[in-house]
Amino acid sequence: NAACEGFFGRLKTEMFYPGDWRSTSIAEFVEVLNAYVRWYNEKRIKGSLGYLSPIEYRESLGLTT
Repeated sequence: NAACEGFFGRLKTEMFYPGDWRSTSIAEFVEVLNAYVRWYNEKRIKGSLGYLSPIEYRESLGLTT
């Protein structure tokens, strides 16, 4: 549960709160949200992974196809 709470807290802080969503359609919001989740899962640099992105870390372990 703590991991989920941490993710959603970070999502709100980094993506949601800084934006002005009043004129944004649901489809546009879903597109922005999808882009954020994709960035979070694939490209962000993480110190606990040796300052690699999750994709780079998996590749370094030989876990990608």
